[in-house]
Amino acid sequence: MSPLRLRIDGRTFRDNENREVTLHGINCATDAKFPATPDQPSHVADKFFDGDNVSFVNRPFSAEDAATHFARLRSWGYNTIRYVFTWEAIEHAGPGRYDEEWIQHTITILRKAKDYGFYIFMDPHQDVWSRFSGGSGAPMWTLYACGLDPTFFDVTEAALVQNVYPEPENYPKMIWATNYTRLVCQVTFTLFFAGKQFAPKAIIDGKNIQDYLQDHFIGAVEHLAKRIKEAGDLWHDPIVGFESMNEPNRGVIGHQDISVIPSEQKLQKGTSPTAWQAILTGSGNACEIDTWDFGGLGPYKSGSRLVDPEGKSAWLSSSYDDTKYGWKRDPGWRLGECLWAQHGIWDPATNTLLKKDYFAKDPRNGATIDYEYFNDHWFLDHWRRYSKMVKAIFPDSLMFLQAPVLEIPPAIKGTEDDDANIVFCPHFYDGITLLTKKWNRVWNVDVFGVLRGKYLTPAFAIKIGENAIRNCFANQLTAIREEGTDKMGIHPCLFSEIGIPYDMDDKFAYKTGNYSSQIAALDANHFALEQSHANGFALWCYTVNNNHYWGDQWNGEDLSIYSKDDKPVPNAGSFPEGQSRASLDVNSPSYSRAQSAETLSVDPSNLRKSLSVDRMSSKSDNGDVRGLRAAEAFIRPTPIATHGDLTSSGFDLKNATFRLTLSASSSTPDDAPTTVYLPEFHFPTSTVEVSGGKWSIASEEHNGAVQQLLKWWHAEGDQSMTVKGVVRKQGGALSTEEDEGYLQQCQKQACVIM
Repeated sequence: MSPLRLRIDGRTFRDNENREVTLHGINCATDAKFPATPDQPSHVADKFFDGDNVSFVNRPFSAEDAATHFARLRSWGYNTIRYVFTWEAIEHAGPGRYDEEWIQHTITILRKAKDYGFYIFMDPHQDVWSRFSGGSGAPMWTLYACGLDPTFFDVTEAALVQNVYPEPENYPKMIWATNYTRLVCQVTFTLFFAGKQFAPKAIIDGKNIQDYLQDHFIGAVEHLAKRIKEAGDLWHDPIVGFESMNEPNRGVIGHQDISVIPSEQKLQKGTSPTAWQAILTGSGNACEIDTWDFGGLGPYKSGSRLVDPEGKSAWLSSSYDDTKYGWKRDPGWRLGECLWAQHGIWDPATNTLLKKDYFAKDPRNGATIDYEYFNDHWFLDHWRRYSKMVKAIFPDSLMFLQAPVLEIPPAIKGTEDDDANIVFCPHFYDGITLLTKKWNRVWNVDVFGVLRGKYLTPAFAIKIGENAIRNCFANQLTAIREEGTDKMGIHPCLFSEIGIPYDMDDKFAYKTGNYSSQIAALDANHFALEQSHANGFALWCYTVNNNHYWGDQWNGEDLSIYSKDDKPVPNAGSFPEGQSRASLDVNSPSYSRAQSAETLSVDPSNLRKSLSVDRMSSKSDNGDVRGLRAAEAFIRPTPIATHGDLTSSGFDLKNATFRLTLSASSSTPDDAPTTVYLPEFHFPTSTVEVSGGKWSIASEEHNGAVQQLLKWWHAEGDQSMTVKGVVRKQGGALSTEEDEGYLQQCQKQACVIM
């Protein structure tokens, strides 16, 4: 086994030289959410329900193309990959039937990633359970195992699925997220986490559906992990750990009254049924359901609409061939009838709700359930099983724990669950930008503060002005990180998802090349990450097949930093003519000056110099970066490895200035300097000021990936560095006509987002 490349020391990551490592990461790649054969992005209906006969081989991309993608990401400064894969990719053909061809393809891709020096953690990704309920993740057969019929999810609105939407190009933006509060997800997540307590009649192959689903999910990831171990050359380099299930959800566990919308349910868009209404329409009954929209001041009720399934049911018919997958369903679990009716929650003969508080208390002890209780019990029970499985294969694995989004993480501080190798992995998105697909420079809301009761009224949570908005983001991320420490103990915090939509303002940037809104939004998110002192992040996302029409090819999302339809971003330049690594003399008195701005100018001839993979020339006009998909915001300097403890770092995009401070207990070894990724995109020439020591700037090329690195040899104690680059011309700001009235409205009204 190779030496451990990355270990945890308290709340920091450390490398073999005991330098603090900052994980500057990307989610790669979101194409992994849907099959390659047939090629089935979420707007394609053909053969959609033939879910057993698919293949994810060549997801996220082919072995032949892997070097291009990895070289591109490495050149852009990323040192970490959150590797996206799905349960469906492993076990789509049926329970216990693993796709070995996909597994071998995955191993091949991971070996390619190894050539570029990435740290990788594996992400078993899901969104709203499955592709067949409007998301990604679980195989189709899991829905049949739960007694559900995916062919009737659309007419019953048990889930809104773009693949079967009448006009997929008009699928409402960001509507997919509401599927968490529709019937399918309310059933599947409730059964997955707490079927034994709330659905004791749901027995399949002699075990409760909870154990059946969890056994198969954990078993599928276990099978992949074992194959990775058998490969013999992937553990520690590049793989350093496994993350838990992406964005888990409690279903209806803890709903105090299923006939009303829970107060904590902030996302309402389109039809917004109560759990009781979802049960009724899921069984074929017509209901008048409130509709909601998302406007300038958040969600608002827009009316109501009759949802009439015309007798069709989202539950499997009693005529369904339940022998197809080889399981044996207990006779006490009847097909053709709602599972909740079979547990006495309602009477389908009269459509009468009998137990509106059925999910309100823990049947084991009568305790009232809220999300915090759910996380401390059912989520934590699953986490223990999952973590135990991974550690049985890789005892030193870093365990990336992701609790439900924006909920209080499980209270494990000081308990036996407080494992030193845990990484706290929250997610954060600016809800206003994500849902409206507009960068609002006038106002925003401290969502996390509202959720935690920080304000007497939500009106006080409104932040006015772009500087206040940026600080608001930073304060929210800091509060999330600190809450993780309070509840879970001292662990690194890595935001494993954060990002922005690119198709803002009705795709204005795609028509004009003006990405000023995207630059501002993405820079605000990176500023927040830097100010929060998080130990790393994985930006959402990199999508190989993104285009301007379909975005990320999934539910109308368009968050990828790369698109086929945008002007290519220039890679880092090559070495200045006549210079090589061998020419550097670290003992020379003129060492720092010799490697500073005077010898590092980059011109078009440098940028055109061909390398083996993905060399691109700059198309900029006097520094104009219009059309480069907001590259100036995500290609940014970042510490890679810090000798000592990193106390602060950040990039001022407006002034092209990077600052770093640290505290070291000893002077820097010759072979392990503090190292910073210093992109030539912003620093074709540089002015460097340091508190002491010597430094060098040079480009390094590895397998076609070119990075400009600043290396700094400094003394012990508190040290600081400032690097000034070249201020680039940005595109003009968008019209603010829509925003002019916002300030007055905000002063009058409260806004609660998500």
